[in-house]
Amino acid sequence: MQVSYVVLYVDDAELCRRFWVEQIGMVEKSVTEAGGHRIAQVGFADQSFAFELVPLALMANNPNGLDLATPSVCFGVDDLEAAREAMSAKGVEVTEVMAHGERMTFAFSDPEGRWFAVAC
Repeated sequence: MQVSYVVLYVDDAELCRRFWVEQIGMVEKSVTEAGGHRIAQVGFADQSFAFELVPLALMANNPNGLDLATPSVCFGVDDLEAAREAMSAKGVEVTEVMAHGERMTFAFSDPEGRWFAVAC
């Protein structure tokens, strides 16, 4: 498992995208649409890591009490179901696999209730 991206919940996704690209020197790695909102992933051209800029408006029906003030870490795996089953077997609280745009994900919680995403 590797850190794939970190979700930043933002008020103005386009303003934040321009900041990271035009002022910090990142590149736009991908763009998806969800619920009428544009979600950009930005990162440095020579690195696989990215920030995913998710508009707060998209999270109006905040699932699972997710703390939107804290960035969300997403881990990347090759086999989503195997990773989920392995964590569940070790007593980790996991969600069902669900689609987020074109990406399939599930989430897991640490002992203090912080949620992390896993995607493939």
